[in-house]
Amino acid sequence: MSFFDGNARSPMSAGVSRVGAAQYDAGLRAYMLGIYNHMTLGLAISALIAYGAFVLARANPSVAYTLYVSPLHWLIMLAPLGFVMFMSFRFDRMSYQSLLFTFWAFAAVMGLSLSTWFLFFRLGSIIQVFFVTAAAFGGLSLYGYTTRRSLSGMGAFMAMGLIGLIVAMLINVFLQSSAFQFAINIIGLVIFAGLTAWDTQRLKDSYDQVAYDGTLMAKYSLMGALTLYLNFINLFQFLLSIMGNRNN
Repeated sequence: MSFFDGNARSPMSAGVSRVGAAQYDAGLRAYMLGIYNHMTLGLAISALIAYGAFVLARANPSVAYTLYVSPLHWLIMLAPLGFVMFMSFRFDRMSYQSLLFTFWAFAAVMGLSLSTWFLFFRLGSIIQVFFVTAAAFGGLSLYGYTTRRSLSGMGAFMAMGLIGLIVAMLINVFLQSSAFQFAINIIGLVIFAGLTAWDTQRLKDSYDQVAYDGTLMAKYSLMGALTLYLNFINLFQFLLSIMGNRNN
């Protein structure tokens, strides 16, 4: 999913004519690097919080009950969605510093919700799948950044597929079908692979909209990081469900 308007595209030549090709390219690289840096930091925060919460819960039954059994665990599960909606709807009225703090808080809360993965999958398997996800994400994002083909049509199709995927996941909550779940994992993997390439291209195109406003560029960089973070997490989740070794 993406915060950015895929139709709001300015031709690169307009930017080049104003600041020169070399300066334009340097600015674009700095903009995209900022997005990836924020995304990487967010993933690191989530990973540390997830593992730390699991270790603490394993050592303290009351913490385990609070995180995984008590009604509070529903709040922990739903809180990341609340953060995403808050950042999206309040984007125009938030300063960069407020947005940055909210992004870090989102990553931390997401880490708490992701700590449940350690209950079901072996640590070595989680690490292995993480590196597989990182390699796949890097290749897909590189394709989205370098291709000259417009991915807007594919992206719109993937976005519609995401709605169907969510419906299917809700249905399987009641069906509890392992075969249906496997199909959901495969379809989800394909959808978020496509969204990763598409969102990268959209983020690249968004540079022309913010190139001459440093504050707006910084805020767009954070929202772009949020978009790619969510794509990475979903890719990882579906790959882990397919490839991960479960605890006995």
